[in-house]
Amino acid sequence: MRAALWLIGLFAVAVAAALFAGSNQGSVTLHWPPYRIDFSLNMVVVLLLLAFVLVYGALRGVSAMFELPRQAKRWRIQQKERAMHGAALDAVTQLQAGRFVRARKAALSALAQEQALQDSGAAIPNGLQLRVLGHVLAAESSHALQDQAQRDQHWEMAMQEAATPQAKNLPELAEGTQLRAAQWALDDHNAHDAIEQLARLPQGAARRTLALRLKLKAARQLRQALTALDTARLLAKHRAFSAAAAQSIIKGLATELINDAHDPEQLMQAWRNLDASERSLPEVGIQAARRLQQLGGNPQQMREWLLPAWERYTNSNNGLPSLQAERLVRVLEDSLGALDASWLARIEAAQQRRPHDAYLQYLAGCACLQRQLWGKAQQWLQQAAPSLQEESLRRRAWQHLARQAEYRGDAAAAAQAWKQAALAGEPG
Repeated sequence: MRAALWLIGLFAVAVAAALFAGSNQGSVTLHWPPYRIDFSLNMVVVLLLLAFVLVYGALRGVSAMFELPRQAKRWRIQQKERAMHGAALDAVTQLQAGRFVRARKAALSALAQEQALQDSGAAIPNGLQLRVLGHVLAAESSHALQDQAQRDQHWEMAMQEAATPQAKNLPELAEGTQLRAAQWALDDHNAHDAIEQLARLPQGAARRTLALRLKLKAARQLRQALTALDTARLLAKHRAFSAAAAQSIIKGLATELINDAHDPEQLMQAWRNLDASERSLPEVGIQAARRLQQLGGNPQQMREWLLPAWERYTNSNNGLPSLQAERLVRVLEDSLGALDASWLARIEAAQQRRPHDAYLQYLAGCACLQRQLWGKAQQWLQQAAPSLQEESLRRRAWQHLARQAEYRGDAAAAAQAWKQAALAGEPG
């Protein structure tokens, strides 16, 4: 379409010129005493056009001749800029490929070329970013080479560049450099320095996913379970982990927070620091109850913490994994003496709803032993002992049966039960 328009325009110009020149009778007379020269108007127009073209071409030629030195200078600067950017890209490539010596050499080359451009008065617009990046790349390579002196030197230079007035509108330069320093400190197992670097970040930068990941690692290295738990919650909120991974991490940190308690009051404070969703997790409730039991805490509080896990085990179709079920049964077994009538009723009702559950059979048998109901205890334990998968519970069930047989004076049954208890403790 554009070519057609140009063609139409050219035809129009040609027609206009033909009409003007074909019927033009004008003339131009040049008096140069004693001469007189007559020219047709068409020739004068043609000569003027030719003169304009010649003058314009001459002026362009002179301008181009005087422009040659400046073009040569620009070409040299352009070549230096290309070499500088090429060195920076080479540094990144070599660093990713694990060639740390070459990466540091390329980064230093880029810095040297940028400094040469700056000294020659041809500073590039993005020179500040390139200087900071070059120093960070050199520091990263030195860190990989275990050259801490060179790493710290380049890091200091990068921070100095990032603190200049020109970097006022580029806060990410200093933030990125500090984040790298925090990562290096974690690699050196120096979590305190990592926490200090992260504390210097602005509030917005400190809540970014990368900063929170580093903070989580540092808190776990320092065994600061509460700080790590708060950070993991933020990461889960930002969807930095999958749902399953987030739940696993939070469960582990909540359990660690509970295990760090050294008296019932500390354990109660740790429990209050947990969210409602975390308290309802069976693993957390069982571990808190076990820890409270070990610390000699209030049995009523322990049973309250166990209740969500118990209800999920007895009322839910999915129940609990075998390891959690075993821990729940062990905690309840060890606290049978302190269980009230409501809990004994729960155990009995659960066993009646699920009569073939080996864990509930074992727990009901232990409860009967506690209440000296020897016949029921023997019945439930004999049903549970062969079906229990965990060797510790299976061994304890046979031990209970052996003691009952000894109490009855049945030596043969006692010997057989002790033999089964010993076999339960042997590797399969």
